[in-house]
Amino acid sequence: MNIEQLYSIYEQHRSVQTDTRKLKANDIFFALKGGNFNGNEFAAKALEMGAAFAVVDEAAYFTVPDKMMLVDDALTALQQLALHHRRQLNIPFLAITGTNGKTTTKELINAALSAGLKTYATAGNLNNHIGVPLTILSILPDVEIAVIEMGANHQLEIAAYCQIALPTHGIITNIGKAHLEGFGSEEGVKKAKGELYDFLRDNNGTVFVCNDYGYLLDMAKGIPHIITYGSSDADYVGEALADSAFLAVEVRGNSQVGFIQTQLVGAYNFPNVMAAVAVATYFQVPEKDIAPAIAHYAPSNNRSQVIRQGSNTIIMDAYNANPSSMRAAIENFAGIQAPKKILLLGAMMELGADSLKEHQELVHLLERTHWDAVVLVGGDFKKVNHPYIFLENAAEAGKWLQQQQYQDAYILIKGSRTTGMEKVIAG
Repeated sequence: MNIEQLYSIYEQHRSVQTDTRKLKANDIFFALKGGNFNGNEFAAKALEMGAAFAVVDEAAYFTVPDKMMLVDDALTALQQLALHHRRQLNIPFLAITGTNGKTTTKELINAALSAGLKTYATAGNLNNHIGVPLTILSILPDVEIAVIEMGANHQLEIAAYCQIALPTHGIITNIGKAHLEGFGSEEGVKKAKGELYDFLRDNNGTVFVCNDYGYLLDMAKGIPHIITYGSSDADYVGEALADSAFLAVEVRGNSQVGFIQTQLVGAYNFPNVMAAVAVATYFQVPEKDIAPAIAHYAPSNNRSQVIRQGSNTIIMDAYNANPSSMRAAIENFAGIQAPKKILLLGAMMELGADSLKEHQELVHLLERTHWDAVVLVGGDFKKVNHPYIFLENAAEAGKWLQQQQYQDAYILIKGSRTTGMEKVIAG
């Protein structure tokens, strides 16, 4: 493969696509393979649909030589093209990883930075081996700073993304229990997420560290430039203020950011807000513009969304769940003052041998607080001891909730992506 030739084509057509269902005119189509599909089979169709060029890796599908390139592996070609493009961009690259809050932190930072800089951030949660290169290839020459989200469920995954994105700055939001099936243990999670710190340590990088989490400070030792944020003794200090279901933050010290009324649920979002404050201030966004930018951000895609249905307030947090995020959501919900509190919790996935233990510990946490009703849905909730209602799936939970006809209730809906807990209120 001639990367210079491919990059020359990319410079003429700066939109890359791997899915013909999302294809736009003049895109470059990369024929990736998956468990149940072969993108090569769609390459000719992509050209018929208006793609400017297609990259294939099977000779049988190399049928339009003047509009195709045949490579050894289309995914590798995509990643190498992204790396080549990255090397042309002399701008800060901020990488974000962690167990919980990656996407929310990324969105808050994007909002805050955009108040003063031309910013590009990962769209949605395109944070894997395909999404990271696609994100890099979406960065146009006029962008002043890039924010790249990195997810992982096994060792050396973050390290591989760093070799493509070449981050100059980084954030690990936190370390918790998630994807234990792939990581093996919480120490395994720490090692995997710490691959971002390892890269920045070796490449004269800068990290933003929440010093309320001592383990992150320990992990960051040896990194040349460390900027801290948190509730005390940090470069950027703030305080979470109680404000009904929504988080408010007061930024302390000499900062002109001041008071921030967010549209986020839960004090567990405090570090995410402070990360945005720290990053935006560090990159010299006018401080007077930071609070309004953060306040304007409203979560979407079932991530701690507040939904009003009649007289009920629903906290929809059905994008994902692991023991750490479940515990934080439950504890926050326990602190909300409300006449009635109902929980519908979907099972957690990818916990391996620890799954039953983690589900049982969540039950013990629930038992410490009085709730008006608790419904546990699917998975390993079926196998643990509990005094609550158990239903097989989200559709059944939705029918149950409709039958109750609650009024003036607060309702928390949370679960792993595969449980589809958003279906509880789909009707």
